[in-house]
Amino acid sequence: MKIDQDHGRFRQIVRGKVRENLRKYISTGELVGRKGKDVVSIPIPQIDIPRFKFGDKQMGGVGQGDGQPGDPVNGGEEAPGQGQAGKDAGEHILEVDVTMDELADILAEELELPRIEDRGKSKISNAHDKYSGIRRVGPESLRHFKRTYREALRRMIASGTFRPDTPVVVPVPDDKRYRSWKTITEPVANAVIIYMMDVSGSMGDEQKEIVRIESFWIDMWLTKQYRGLESRFIIHDAVAREVDRETFFHTRESGGTMISSAYKLCAQMIKDDYPASEWNIYPFHFSDGDNWSMDDTLSCVELMKKEILPAVNMFAYGQVESPYGSGQFIKDLREHFKSDERVVTSEIRDKDAIVGSIRDFLGKGK
Repeated sequence: MKIDQDHGRFRQIVRGKVRENLRKYISTGELVGRKGKDVVSIPIPQIDIPRFKFGDKQMGGVGQGDGQPGDPVNGGEEAPGQGQAGKDAGEHILEVDVTMDELADILAEELELPRIEDRGKSKISNAHDKYSGIRRVGPESLRHFKRTYREALRRMIASGTFRPDTPVVVPVPDDKRYRSWKTITEPVANAVIIYMMDVSGSMGDEQKEIVRIESFWIDMWLTKQYRGLESRFIIHDAVAREVDRETFFHTRESGGTMISSAYKLCAQMIKDDYPASEWNIYPFHFSDGDNWSMDDTLSCVELMKKEILPAVNMFAYGQVESPYGSGQFIKDLREHFKSDERVVTSEIRDKDAIVGSIRDFLGKGK
């Protein structure tokens, strides 16, 4: 239908506008607060959709009653304008809903993200058809030759028309048998993201906003890859604790930093709830790179080598630049894991660096 073609064309225009402004949306976090259950409401500039609006009955108007060429169409006197004439075009803002799948596809196209290879099977289900029986009706493409032949042979023997010296078996419609199927549900790959964030005194509101924006886009892409993605949240200063999403992004903490406390909790979480044979596991740690001591950094390295890395698809560490942090931890990780492809590090100097950091983390296809 023409309306379907028009709607499809409009969606393509919207998609182009979103892609054109995607880097702006990523760096400013404008979309994060507009996320609904399955869609994101996006303000698109310079797209004006024409529409008809019906007025109330018996209100008069164009085409009703007497009139002369040049009469005002509003049925009254021309009202004087207010203010000075301007020279610039007005900006028309239209909010459109874009599904999370569409947004993930646009993100993938813009950042050239590969699809992720699954590992393991667990709770997430995928429905597909399986041939499981025989029935008397069906399309010819599903006709079961052996069962049809057997039914025809049985009928001919019972009726005395079968001749062993000329064993010709001709099926009639009642002899035909067809494969039947049923829809079965099979577990497919499961995934969990374990977010860890340093909330010590050196991580300010700006640093947490960067983590919030980047986590939104990471969540969106992995949700596209895995239906039913789980997310867990850990915050830490000198001690670590699990929290909900709201607390993770809005907590205000202070104090020193012991990163190993978060890694111990992450390792325990994986051991208790997410067997590596059944789950795709993605720990993401965000910090300003400050740690209590080199001894604690070495404890983190041991935890990663012995408990975390053997179980995960990828371990991602994002270091957010802070005027108060030393920035040393990313150097230590790169020194100890420079040849381990499972460890991906990224420096996030400011909001403009979020796009590159997302590509660092998700561009591996792990």
